[in-house]
Amino acid sequence: MTVRGKDRQAVTPLAPGDQTLAATAVPLPSGLRRAWQTGKWRRWVPVVATHAVLLVGAVFILAPALWMLSTSLKDVSHLFDYPPQWIPDPVRWDNYVKALTALPFGRYFLNTAFVTIMSTVGSIGSSLLIAYGFARLRFPGREFLFYTVLATMMLPGQVTMVPTFILFRSLHWVDTYLPLFVPLYFGRPFFIFLLRQFFLTVPKDLDEAARIDGCNSFQILSRILLPQIKPALAALAIFSFMWSWDDFMNPLIYINSSDKWTLALALNGFQSPLDPGMPVLHLVMAASVVVALPAIIIFFLAQRFFIEGVVISGIKG
Repeated sequence: MTVRGKDRQAVTPLAPGDQTLAATAVPLPSGLRRAWQTGKWRRWVPVVATHAVLLVGAVFILAPALWMLSTSLKDVSHLFDYPPQWIPDPVRWDNYVKALTALPFGRYFLNTAFVTIMSTVGSIGSSLLIAYGFARLRFPGREFLFYTVLATMMLPGQVTMVPTFILFRSLHWVDTYLPLFVPLYFGRPFFIFLLRQFFLTVPKDLDEAARIDGCNSFQILSRILLPQIKPALAALAIFSFMWSWDDFMNPLIYINSSDKWTLALALNGFQSPLDPGMPVLHLVMAASVVVALPAIIIFFLAQRFFIEGVVISGIKG
């Protein structure tokens, strides 16, 4: 029998992919059918699997933060409910008012901001000059000094904690902010290493051309090299800010007076002035959300520079 017209397409032999689909007898959308026929599904599977793994990882990472936010809005009677209540009912926004008025958090905020700004300026400025010297200047023992700086990164902080405390006590710096930021004005080894590597990616021909035009070493650094490494400086500034803002161990060791506490110490010594026997978990979580908020905001505002500074490996054309 001769098949004519549109009926001829109905008896066209099926491709291998179509035969598999026909055997399943499950109708698929046209987009999925074309993907199956052309083999594009092989490229979709790794993408979908990667996003699924990242999604599961993100849920595990964000779960503590979501639990902190949820607890900060709970009523005292629901703090220890089982099963846990993720969405507070009722929502107690006044927990934040109680938490921020229980202690002089305004003063602690200013203390922390002062230490953080001084630490960031000192670590970035000193590390920049030291890294420039290691990358661009020639002097006897340069390599030895650089490797010595790297070797200090191998020492745990617990090893130098006691000798450093004895040194600062002999200088009468205990119960002051000086031990928290003065050492950073002598360079931070991790920052020195990273900045030196960035400087090495900039061609030295630019330095030579600038010297021919009459520039000295400081002018070369400020006019030629700094514009090339702005993303790296932004990334290191974010690192320094977060490390200083969240630092707990150093203030715990050197700060004794409660009026000089940083926010990290304030959270550690948090107690409710209303009732000493009342659970303060919800107030502690509310204060923790407020303390973490500045670091989160700064990261999201500067994340473009942070990511660019981490992945940069050369000069843009």
